[in-house]
Amino acid sequence: MDAVFQSFLVGFPVFIAHFALTIALLAVGMALYVLITPHHEMRLIRAGNTAAAISLGGVLLGLGLPLAVSMANSVTLFDILIWGVVSLVLQLVTFFAIDFLLRGLPKRIEEGEVASAVFLAGAKLAVAMVMAAALT
Repeated sequence: MDAVFQSFLVGFPVFIAHFALTIALLAVGMALYVLITPHHEMRLIRAGNTAAAISLGGVLLGLGLPLAVSMANSVTLFDILIWGVVSLVLQLVTFFAIDFLLRGLPKRIEEGEVASAVFLAGAKLAVAMVMAAALT
């Protein structure tokens, strides 16, 4: 039992550091995404815009999935930091690529067009899954 407790004492600070950094990257990534995109997701969500909620939920999952895989496979905090930044950049590229394909994506989301938001969320999740697989 002493070995288990010793293992916990050694591992718990590492767990907290990895968890805290990953949550911080997720929060910063979400904040940057909201700042960079032309529409105001939180305002739209508070107003009951389902399309905005689907879109932002896709970002949350799209950032969270590769961050989780990165945390599971990383040895250092620097690994998590690097892949967190890469995840954010790829999610932004995904948004602008879908905006290019659909023409006027921010306006569509502002108008509550669920079809566009679902397509965007699906693209974000697909990119996240491919990125997560590449991280393993």
